[in-house]
Amino acid sequence: MNLAELGLFLQSRRARITPAEVGLPTGSRRRVPGLRRDEVAQLAGASVDYYIELERGRGAQPSVQMLVALARALRLDNDERDHLFVLAGRPVPPAHGVSAHVAPAMLALLDRLDGTPARIITDLHETLVQNRLGTALLGPASQESFIAEWFTDPAVRAIYPGDDHPHHSKVMVSDLRAAVARHAPSGAAAAMVARLRQASEEFAALWDTGDVAVRRGEQKRIVHAELGVVEVHCQNLFSEDGHQRLQFFVPVPGTQAVDQLRLLDVIGVQQFAR
Repeated sequence: MNLAELGLFLQSRRARITPAEVGLPTGSRRRVPGLRRDEVAQLAGASVDYYIELERGRGAQPSVQMLVALARALRLDNDERDHLFVLAGRPVPPAHGVSAHVAPAMLALLDRLDGTPARIITDLHETLVQNRLGTALLGPASQESFIAEWFTDPAVRAIYPGDDHPHHSKVMVSDLRAAVARHAPSGAAAAMVARLRQASEEFAALWDTGDVAVRRGEQKRIVHAELGVVEVHCQNLFSEDGHQRLQFFVPVPGTQAVDQLRLLDVIGVQQFAR
């Protein structure tokens, strides 16, 4: 662990990023060429004081979660992200899972979807990062795979109308089968399938059909606590290796979803704060 070098590295990465690159207003009067410390803290979900201590090479060893957030906030590439973890004395995370690295280009595109609910997920449906409207529409991101929660936690299904549940179960399992084939036979994906087969008869029956279909996009009805049922088109843009996807939601033309999503932009995440 080398916290002094970690602080210098954070400073150098912060200086090369412009506010526009991370979806922040540029402003006319800036004293630094890159991001300010408070802006990095905001993007990483940290307090300003905590981030300042990191740059000064002081304070406690940052957690894995904080390092992941900093790597995404500073748009680090794979080598830079790994270097960040080494300096912090943490093992480099695996290529998959909620700590997986997101390509800076995909994050840059997410930043430009500020007026559209959007998120980046893994092929196992683990949310890596989502924008403000994504949280407002779908709720706070979980550390668990949504597919795993769907078949083990009945409360999770409230996001879709009951009539749609059989459809979502079927397409999620078919999509998962395609994803599992891209993972190591003895890895986390295979372990998740084994666990779900034991935990859910519905999952086991759907898995045994052998059906496979990548979920590229479809029309959905999402139940929102304040807006009611919102009809959206959910579209996916895939990373080159297929392990990650940028998912965004646009209103179905001719439905009240057009006005609902405009209102969502005003409401934001206030309902979660309450």
